[in-house]
Amino acid sequence: MKIKTNLGSFSLELDEENAPISSKNFKDYVEKSFYNKTIFHRVIDRFMIQGGGFELDMNQKETYSPIKNEASNGLKNEKYTVAMARTSDPDSATSQFFINTSDNSFLDYPGQDGAGYCVFAKVTEGFDIIDKINSVPTGSKNGHQDVPVESVIIEEISTD
Repeated sequence: MKIKTNLGSFSLELDEENAPISSKNFKDYVEKSFYNKTIFHRVIDRFMIQGGGFELDMNQKETYSPIKNEASNGLKNEKYTVAMARTSDPDSATSQFFINTSDNSFLDYPGQDGAGYCVFAKVTEGFDIIDKINSVPTGSKNGHQDVPVESVIIEEISTD
């Protein structure tokens, strides 16, 4: 998968063997062009960058039904891995994902809440772009914290 942003492009490789539900879920959103013109709406330096759910105006997009948490798949929240974002309900992940920008072992199964966060992919190219996104200035916007001051836009995700 190639993710084109307004700050440059990077590539992901899905782990369909260890995270089949999450990988299929992500691909389903990509095939419907759901992520096009969404933003990385939460950036915390040396932790993670999160996107896949909000439009430029910080309106949250309508999603499909939540999926089962596959965090017990053995994959670790290491730097440059991609995981499903969720609420306090372990089985609440929909479209949002995050890219770990540090080793975040406290998110691994069972985690602090007995469930952990499911890793389903890893960045394979464009590490410099991930680092660039991770260091953008952030502030508050529409009641959300850690929002990039200048929007980081996911222009397109393609399967090539």
